Amino acid sequence: MELSEDDKALIRDHLERGEPLPDRFRFTLFREPREAELIWPGKTNEVTNVVLPFQSIEQIDEPRVETGAQVADLFQIGSGGRQAGGWSNKLIWGDNKLVLSSLKGGPLRREIEAAGGLKLVYIDPPFDVGADFSIDISVGEDVVTKTPSVIEEVAYRDTWGRGKDSYFAMMNERLRLIHDLLAPDGSIFVHCDYRVNSGIRIILDEIFGRDNLVNEVIWWYKRWSAAASTFQKMHDNIYFYSKGKSYTFNQTYQPLAPSTEAVHGQTRRINVPDEDGRLVTIRTEEASRGVQMHDVWEVPFVVAHSQEQVGYPTQKPVELMSRMIEACSSPGDLVADFFCGSGSFLAAADGLRSRKVGNATEMYYVEQRKWIGADLGRFAIHTSRKRLIGVQRELKAAGKPWRSFEILNLGKYERQWFAGIDPTLPPDERARAAASKEAAYVALILEAYRAQPVEQSPPFHGHKDNAFVVVGPLDAPVNELTVAEAVDAARRMGTAKVDVLGFEFEMGLAPRAVDEAKAKGVAVALRYIPKDVFDRRAVEKGQVSFHDLAYVEAKASLVDKKARKVTVFLSNFAVAYRQDGLDNLIEGMRPGSKVAVENGQVVKLTKAKDGTVTREVLTGEWTDWIDYWAVDFDYASRPENILETITQPDGSVKHVQQWTGRYIFENEWQSFRTRRNRKLELESAAHEYATPGRKQIAVKVIDIFGNDTTKVIGIEV
Repeated sequence: MELSEDDKALIRDHLERGEPLPDRFRFTLFREPREAELIWPGKTNEVTNVVLPFQSIEQIDEPRVETGAQVADLFQIGSGGRQAGGWSNKLIWGDNKLVLSSLKGGPLRREIEAAGGLKLVYIDPPFDVGADFSIDISVGEDVVTKTPSVIEEVAYRDTWGRGKDSYFAMMNERLRLIHDLLAPDGSIFVHCDYRVNSGIRIILDEIFGRDNLVNEVIWWYKRWSAAASTFQKMHDNIYFYSKGKSYTFNQTYQPLAPSTEAVHGQTRRINVPDEDGRLVTIRTEEASRGVQMHDVWEVPFVVAHSQEQVGYPTQKPVELMSRMIEACSSPGDLVADFFCGSGSFLAAADGLRSRKVGNATEMYYVEQRKWIGADLGRFAIHTSRKRLIGVQRELKAAGKPWRSFEILNLGKYERQWFAGIDPTLPPDERARAAASKEAAYVALILEAYRAQPVEQSPPFHGHKDNAFVVVGPLDAPVNELTVAEAVDAARRMGTAKVDVLGFEFEMGLAPRAVDEAKAKGVAVALRYIPKDVFDRRAVEKGQVSFHDLAYVEAKASLVDKKARKVTVFLSNFAVAYRQDGLDNLIEGMRPGSKVAVENGQVVKLTKAKDGTVTREVLTGEWTDWIDYWAVDFDYASRPENILETITQPDGSVKHVQQWTGRYIFENEWQSFRTRRNRKLELESAAHEYATPGRKQIAVKVIDIFGNDTTKVIGIEV
């Protein structure tokens, strides 16, 4: 190490003042890296290692019964078309950093290994710092634009808050987690474009090894672009890396263009380029499958009139996904997409393919893979759910096998983690940690709700707009007792309004508790606490929105007593959504249109150039609020059990199976709107019970913003 006395004195002075050293000392004080690497402020190779339990909130096994459908006897399909065993695909809602670390170190890792290991990962992370992630949603017969949720904006700020520095930090951690999760013979495709491809390439070289770069694939597409002083941008980059020297690669082929064919007498021959670019002539029978796939893929963008279009802003074509899946995995392998968006990769893993037939595109199915999908956005998960149920229905109607999938999240454990409570602590230590954090948690919720705290007025925590405020628990649903205590206290104190806030509410609490409170002279509002409250920036900017709890009215009818056949009729869906800061929204609008929620209705606000604003109510009927509804005809038949990972005092890890107090919603019948079919059925198909007795039926409704509400009704058969 060559340092002058002046250099040593300068270093001492900086250290004593707690100041960073000048950059010129980096290569003097530290051993030089063995090869070039990408450096940014705060770079670290450490990754999140938290393991949170996954909560299974919905099982989608047998798609709704369709007349004349045949069921193929594969995937251990049991009676009634149910999958009797084996791997169930996973659709996970949550931060993919926590999802990946929990998959890597948690009990699900054993299930992944039992399924053969994770053989292929595709990710299409955000790579446009100026992107608009608004989504077009349909309300009745109209299409309006939904802006990103606060939590999606928070993730966007985390990703791009310091420009490419924070983006590369986000990608570095997730790629390291994916590398650890991949099977030894697994591979990954990373989708990016010119904005970030140089940095992503270096990060991948560092994690996977430069020698494990298999291909840089160029996705070339045609699209109309506005005139500009640059060449038209018509390609993305997709990096293909293997984890090790051994990996799956199936030679794939692309159809020959008509111009490459030549006819020589009675023998059809084809002119194709060899590896050096020289044209060689081969016999037709030798090229019946086309030519070997090269690394420039011409695949059209998903266009508005395409059969596969679902209206998601970052949707990619199934043909693009299928090329990776067919080349780098085998039927039955496990594949994953941890930025799954609209679910194109998952649909392709389920066997969906597209091909040109004349001027039209035809969708068909091939052998399936097992899959895992994850996304932070609630709307992405809902879009994928509908799309994958559609795939199940089509497979069933065609007499082909389908595989069940379940929807998972990290639920209360993710909230505990956000609140600074280690979910892996033993239960008694976790309870003490939660108690110590309660004051800070309540203060955070009140600040986000813009309520003032109150002292010595139990059970109330705050006060806002002439209403007392109760903050529900972090890790349990608000129940009827909580509301009843708040109503009784309000009557004693002479107040007529109570707001009850909770992350979750006991099923069926609304409208029963609200009506009972109203009869006692107290107006109760039940409002969801969004996960957005855990982002300090969103709280400080007043961006957190608390949605009112909706409620469902449904009836079950015994349509054939002898055969024990029951149908469910959806009779009402009531919402009381409101949007805080609507006046500020209108004032800040530029000329044009925006969708907003006003007085429990979705309205289209149109601002003219002279500043005048007109309102058009889009939710004219209660059914306009509903995007999707589903029925579980035998609710409470499947308790939700989870494996909690508990760290013992001696440092050892113990897995404890516990019942969460919930039941998994088994999705047996569903009706939902699609981009091409806006019809919503309000009565289910008849369900036949094998045995008599009292049955519990759960009805789940998902509104146009992706929020879900569930009601349980009973019937004797």
